[in-house]
Amino acid sequence: MFFHEYPVETIMEHAETATLDAIEFWLETPHFWLRGMPEEELRSALAAHPRLQLATVHAPILDLNPCSINPRVAEASVAYALEAVAFADRFGAEVVTVHPGRRTAKRPPSPADYRRFDRLIAALREAASGLKVKVAIENMERKVNNLLTSPEDIRRLLDQEDWLWFTLDVSHAMGTSLAEVGAFVELCGDRLANVHLSRASDGKMHLALSGHPDGRAVLNMLRDARYAGPVTLELEDLRLDRTYLADEKAALIASECTFIRSVLG
Repeated sequence: MFFHEYPVETIMEHAETATLDAIEFWLETPHFWLRGMPEEELRSALAAHPRLQLATVHAPILDLNPCSINPRVAEASVAYALEAVAFADRFGAEVVTVHPGRRTAKRPPSPADYRRFDRLIAALREAASGLKVKVAIENMERKVNNLLTSPEDIRRLLDQEDWLWFTLDVSHAMGTSLAEVGAFVELCGDRLANVHLSRASDGKMHLALSGHPDGRAVLNMLRDARYAGPVTLELEDLRLDRTYLADEKAALIASECTFIRSVLG
């Protein structure tokens, strides 16, 4: 969402300027999504910026929910998740990240919600069979109706599904506490395939890391765990003190990269 309003080519240009070596491509990037997902344009944009790798993919999530009480919404959500897996494999991505969904009503998930979630997992298991791309489930914020919000929830699922991987959303975990981030790394680190990196504070998600002790603490956790997979900056521009221009956003990302590399190497 940090470059939400820009064409794909502009996003690539600024990602390269910001010293990134890879991107996580979100299928719902409007310039791509609303024009029928023109893959050849994306391939051309990547070819024009050879220092950038399309390392990870994020499955569609807007207006979608695989655990929805509305069967058509649930069906569409599963279909888009499977499309994202196939897309990621075609582009040679390492990982595709999928959200687990939530109960439609703002109440604790019910057995029916978990049955719908099981259908998502079964469909992903079949789709991922024989592919190189890793399918990774993401931890959600501790909201009343969300699924997979705790380290124990994720660990149980990983133990049941030996093909499945894990995307750690640091901000979602840090919304509970910094210690919660450490618990996810310790309990699920053996299946950690992607990290969505940002900070949470006072109920605000996806804040910048650099210059804050919590940011350094998270990076130290990843370093100590010898994590060597993709690290994906997930920043929210609406959390900034004003509206940033594209060049200013690129400069902010470059600053974050310098900080991250100073700790992770």
